[in-house]
Amino acid sequence: MSAPPPVSPSTAGGTQRRHPAPVFALSAALLGFFVITLDASVVNVALPDIRSDLGGGMSGLQWVMDGYILMFAALLLSAGSLSDRAGARRAFGIGLAVFVVSSAACGLAPDLATLVIARMVQGLGAAMMTPSSLTLIREAYSDTVKRGRAIALWTIGGSVAAAAGPVAGGALNLVSWRMIFLINLPVGLIALVLLARVAHSSRREVPFDWTGQIAAVLAMGALTFGVIEAGADGLGAPRVLGALVIAVLALAVFVAAQARGRHPMVPLEVFRSRVVVIASGTGFAFIGGFQGMVFVYSLYFQEQRGLSSFATGLAFVPMTVLSGFVSLLVARLAERFGPRVPIVGGMLLMGAGMTVLALLPASTPVWALSLVMIPVGICGPLAMAPTTAVLLEGVPADRSGVAGGVFNTSRQVGGALAVAVFGGLLAGHDSILHGLRQSLVIAAVIAFVSAAANLFLRPARRP
Repeated sequence: MSAPPPVSPSTAGGTQRRHPAPVFALSAALLGFFVITLDASVVNVALPDIRSDLGGGMSGLQWVMDGYILMFAALLLSAGSLSDRAGARRAFGIGLAVFVVSSAACGLAPDLATLVIARMVQGLGAAMMTPSSLTLIREAYSDTVKRGRAIALWTIGGSVAAAAGPVAGGALNLVSWRMIFLINLPVGLIALVLLARVAHSSRREVPFDWTGQIAAVLAMGALTFGVIEAGADGLGAPRVLGALVIAVLALAVFVAAQARGRHPMVPLEVFRSRVVVIASGTGFAFIGGFQGMVFVYSLYFQEQRGLSSFATGLAFVPMTVLSGFVSLLVARLAERFGPRVPIVGGMLLMGAGMTVLALLPASTPVWALSLVMIPVGICGPLAMAPTTAVLLEGVPADRSGVAGGVFNTSRQVGGALAVAVFGGLLAGHDSILHGLRQSLVIAAVIAFVSAAANLFLRPARRP
């Protein structure tokens, strides 16, 4: 009599390895996702010190942020297929090693150009790790409820990292802004040790889509360049218009490659799923709004209010603490009321928080601003954990890597465009506060639209 097929290779060697393997897989995935999410926000409060040490204007600071996010977003598309092709364990390990080495390069960078290049390499490593970490979890947990809780923990790690980034950055910056990057080395090594205890993942042979990947990098890079430079030179500047034209042409090539190519890295039928589209839009709205808010307030607190980098980090503490508390409850909340309730509620809280922040007068004390940021921080664990779970339950198992890549790409594109657009609004006005308010209004509108879209979300029924 044949045995039922194993869910993960970790069970193939016998029952002795079935129970410990999920713990190691979840721990490695959680640590990896934590540090790559932390690196997207931890740099914010150190930007003035980086500019003081290495030089550069607003566009230089934007590239320190967007160099990482851009490569992260562009390479996530093929990274999902790579996870399926090379095996989640191997893809995660390679990405983690690249991330650790490039973190050291960031910490030792002698000038701004070197720092931006090293940040881009960091983004490459992060892109390889993200979808493979999700697949590691899916392979390790066969039970739907346990898998949902594991995914919730994974997402909580990212949400807490995003919220804690400014606080951690302010504390590390007391020593040096370089410590923000060097701290990744011991954390990465611990994750590699844990990964060594995880069983090998299965592989699926899929040829690499070179045309699609090059077109994706070119489209995102040109779009980000155009938006950043538009803030400094104006939308009508020749190089801005040229970059935007290149972005449109590259996007057309990408779509054609996915529609007509023999082996597309992102088959267009993936977007026929309502779950994939809505989940990706939700990720775009949250990360864009959250990272954009932290970016503009990190500059506003230090350059307009005269706070130190550490005091600026402390201003985000209430948001961080409450996010951690909500993280402990969100899995059971989603199990009891369904995922749509926390997702819609979280996005509404984010939109409301952004709206109030935009309307507060310039004389509002920093402690009051910190309290109003709490709903924005709560949105992370409240909305992102059930969104991720719904996404993985709503796609076939053999497309989990691709769906994860699309979802996380949309999140990082949201963050990259937020930094580019919001930074341009700050640079385009004599008063930082005016550009800050415009940025918050944009983020609030997108959050409300996302909340409305999730009302049409139809999660897959559990067996």
